[in-house]
Amino acid sequence: MQQINYPFLIDNRGRVASPDYNQHIRQMIEQVLFTFPGERVNRPDFGTGLQQLIFDPNGGELAAATQFLVQGALEQWLGDLIELEAVDVENEDSKLTVTIQYIVKRTQEQRLEEFSREI
Repeated sequence: MQQINYPFLIDNRGRVASPDYNQHIRQMIEQVLFTFPGERVNRPDFGTGLQQLIFDPNGGELAAATQFLVQGALEQWLGDLIELEAVDVENEDSKLTVTIQYIVKRTQEQRLEEFSREI
């Protein structure tokens, strides 16, 4: 099955860009993390709303709640593709950084990815 690149791109041959499998998994994780619930019409519960947390007061409670939110969403939407090992969330000023350690189930390859957004 061919994957479609996220964000959508046209490659140098004039075709829809297609990432390799590991890059596709990374792109799907990014979509789950940074999509607001309600943003997708046919899947209103898809996403985490993570970017809204940047404006909440920083502290241990926020970090724990955010980690739980991220872990739950990834297990719900990508649990058949990845096995989560660790999730770390950091909120500094207007920058949110999420580090995820996981195993790709198809290849049993361990991966560590970092995602960040600045508002």
